[in-house]
Amino acid sequence: MNQHCRWWLLAGAFLAGGLRSPPVHGEELTIEAARGALHKAVAFFRTHCSAGGGYVYRVSSDLKLRQGEVPVGPTTAWIQPPATPAIGMAYLEAYRLTRDPVLREAARETAGALLRGQLVSGGWDDRIEFAPDDRARYAYRVDLGASSPRPRQLNSTTFDDNKSQSAVRFLMQLDRELGFQDAPLHEATLYALRAFVSAQYPNGAWPQRYSAPYDPAEFPVLKASLPDDWPREYAGVRYQSYYTLNDGTICDLILTMLDAWDIYQDAAYLAAAQRGGDFFLLAQLPEPQPGWAQQYDRQMHPAWARKFEPPAVTGGESQRVMQTLLLLYRRTGEAKYLEPLSRALAYYRRSLRPDGRLARFYELHTNRPLYFTKDYQLTYADDDLPTHYAFILSSKLDQIETEYQRVRETPRDKLWTPRTPQPPKLSERLSRQAAEAVAALDSRGAWVEAGRIETVGGGNVQTTVIDSATFIRRLESLAEFIAARR
Repeated sequence: MNQHCRWWLLAGAFLAGGLRSPPVHGEELTIEAARGALHKAVAFFRTHCSAGGGYVYRVSSDLKLRQGEVPVGPTTAWIQPPATPAIGMAYLEAYRLTRDPVLREAARETAGALLRGQLVSGGWDDRIEFAPDDRARYAYRVDLGASSPRPRQLNSTTFDDNKSQSAVRFLMQLDRELGFQDAPLHEATLYALRAFVSAQYPNGAWPQRYSAPYDPAEFPVLKASLPDDWPREYAGVRYQSYYTLNDGTICDLILTMLDAWDIYQDAAYLAAAQRGGDFFLLAQLPEPQPGWAQQYDRQMHPAWARKFEPPAVTGGESQRVMQTLLLLYRRTGEAKYLEPLSRALAYYRRSLRPDGRLARFYELHTNRPLYFTKDYQLTYADDDLPTHYAFILSSKLDQIETEYQRVRETPRDKLWTPRTPQPPKLSERLSRQAAEAVAALDSRGAWVEAGRIETVGGGNVQTTVIDSATFIRRLESLAEFIAARR
């Protein structure tokens, strides 16, 4: 299920949606009761929380406010998990567990929303608009047919925050589940994958955004290096075409290409994944700082992105890079993907803060941790940090090194074994989670909890909300319980 989702359960007999159902103990919960709660929750969520079959992050419990990364109206769906693709995948995984046709139709409905939001450039923007006037601003494939985008129509595919990647990975999984027999779904999925491959630069990297083919001559294949000096002030340069590791962009694209290879058995997707790994080899900075930056310019120098993302070695995305290189070694047996890891691990261990964590940014050349004050001034001190961004990160170096040693000791013919999904087993924990999901459902079929939601005017309201992440978790619990009991 979706790896980004974490949730909490709040007690209380009454919330804005109405009286909650009476508590149900795990040993008393039947398949019929669990299935009834699942159907009720899915029916409410599809009917009242959907926009054209798509979803947002959260909806106020009175259904008046809706929010993705920003507040939106009732005819807008959001892409970034835990919104539309994550909900679609939750429906699909629940269907695989239960074979309940209600869940299959819910997954297909969500896929239909994504098809209506696919751009001519191949992927997705951060949102899908369903109101006719709003749709006219976008170059949606289903609206334009064979026509070219009109001037000023928005046609920018984004890979930021796993948006387009999560969309196509859900569509691929559903395409396989349906036996590749849904022609519009199959065609749209392959169209997206071909566009993603075309967007890959000659050095194997991907940009954060793209809208049209690029000139390969403008993107020479170079090894990363440190500039003699770097600008201390943010100049506001657009960075969407930079080689982007930030927020796991290239790592998510490599995973997408590996999924596509598994599902469609087209070697072009494996080759794209390997080129992505080859970029990581090029992007490793030289000693004494053999890590990676969040983004690189065309000269393969670390570069500014936003005003709080300076040219620097990153302690954040670099850990995900190392994990992805280990995965590529498991999938391909190519020893070159292991080669950077011993140097990188040693460097990041040398760079740990006294508290055992990593700074997100390390200054080029000096390797001093870099931070920002609340008014976005660069500083070496960590006592006045903005709160919207993680400038200090947990270290995963022990786990990465353990996996590194494990794969080095694993025979090549045993590096990768496709996993066969195992049916869930009934346990006290699963029974309790399913019972809590049933008990927490209000009289309408909504899971309501305390939370905050933004308003269009910029306010942040403390209220009760219906959260997509919570819906995913509780749907998963009910589906696993039904499968285990069955």
